[in-house]
This record gives sequence, C-alpha cells and structure tokens, in this order.
Amino acid sequence: MSGASPSGSPVLGVLGGMGPLASAQFMLRLTLLTPAARDQDHLPAILWSDPRVPDRTAARLAGGEDPLPWLNRGIAGLEAAGCGVIAIPCNTAHGWYEGMRAATRLPILHIVDAAAEELARQGVAGGRIGVMGTAGTLAMRLYQERLEGRGYDCIVPEEAEMQALVSPGIALVKANRVAEAYAPLAEAATRLRARGAAAVVLGCTEIPLGILAGPHAEIGVPLIDTIDALALSALCWAGKL
Repeated sequence: MSGASPSGSPVLGVLGGMGPLASAQFMLRLTLLTPAARDQDHLPAILWSDPRVPDRTAARLAGGEDPLPWLNRGIAGLEAAGCGVIAIPCNTAHGWYEGMRAATRLPILHIVDAAAEELARQGVAGGRIGVMGTAGTLAMRLYQERLEGRGYDCIVPEEAEMQALVSPGIALVKANRVAEAYAPLAEAATRLRARGAAAVVLGCTEIPLGILAGPHAEIGVPLIDTIDALALSALCWAGKL
C-alpha cells in the first residue's frame, strides 16, 4: 500500500482506544486544527480504537499483561489499510515505542517530540518544566530522558500527589466523569508551578480533558496539551501546516 488516499493525500493511522475518549478528542482536535475550507482539505485518517489493550501502567509497574502484541496488531491493521504514518494518542504506550517501530515499516510519530515542539512554539525553550502523567509514564522517564536532552529540567508530582491528585484525576476522565477531574489535576499543575515550573506538560492524554473542563487559565503557566501537540505533528507530517 502506498500510504496515500486515491486523491494522493497521505493517510494518517491513529492507534487509539487508550483511552477511547482521548482518541475521540484527538480526532476532534486534528479536524479543528486543520486549516481547511472544505471537506477535501482535511487529512484522511483511520482510527483503530481498541480499548482491550492491556493497561500500560499495570504492565510496567505491576507485572500486568504485555500490551505490545495488542499494539502491534493495531499497527498491522493500520498498515494493511494503507496508512503512511502512525500517531498514538496515549503517552504510556510510548514505553513500547521501539518494539512497535521494529514491527512496522511505517514511521511512528513520537508524542514526546511533539510536546517538545509545542514547548518551543509557546516560547519555552529550556529551563524548569513540570511533567504530569501516569505513574507508568513517569516511572519509565519517557519525558524526563527525552526532554532533558533538549535542555529542560523536568520536575514531576511527588508520590503523595500522584496518589491523591493525578492518578485519581486520570481515572475520573477514563470513567467519563470529566468535570470532576478538573480540581485534582489543576491542583497538581498548580503545585508544579509553585515549585518553579515555567510550563506544565500534560503528559497523559486524559489530563488535558480534565484540566480543560475548568478555568485552566488560572493555573498561570503554559499548559502543553499533548493531544494538540500530536495532532499538530501529524498535520506537519502531512504538509498541512
């Protein structure tokens, strides 16, 4: 397959379902961020939304089922459908990035690189930043290692804050209780700002949904929405931006 639609436009493959609401939000933001005047100006995309993928944090921290076979099955389906690139609107799944890359000929956009590009776009070129994410993402140091190489000093929520604020907030979004997630997630971001963060990366695709459900401007620092960042990266790949 060529990775292009019959019109010649490249086709984006979206490996989703982790969780389903974050994947739906990615598709919405991909559409709204596209400079388009008509249907035909948009990027062809195929969403593979499979919520049966085993929990990524449980796999990394508690010996849970390996999600890689499920991830690779989705990638194989997208490749067979003619996609030309893969985007994965789940941060923790990037802990298996190399295993996924080894299983396909397609390029896979990296969500941390997309977040770094968004930091630069918002004028945060280095220094101390906060990173919020699942316990699995933070334990794997997906953001810390990749961003520290770009000159950022990453700080993350303390363990007590993860247990009382971040993890419960993520769980509320996954349970479709989005409005209730705002308070704990915003509190965690505010605490990172108080510790000197010049920006906060919302490094779990459930977190932007919760924080944007309330008065997020009151947090007082740039918030890097990794759903938007990944969508922008996909549009740049396709030559839409």
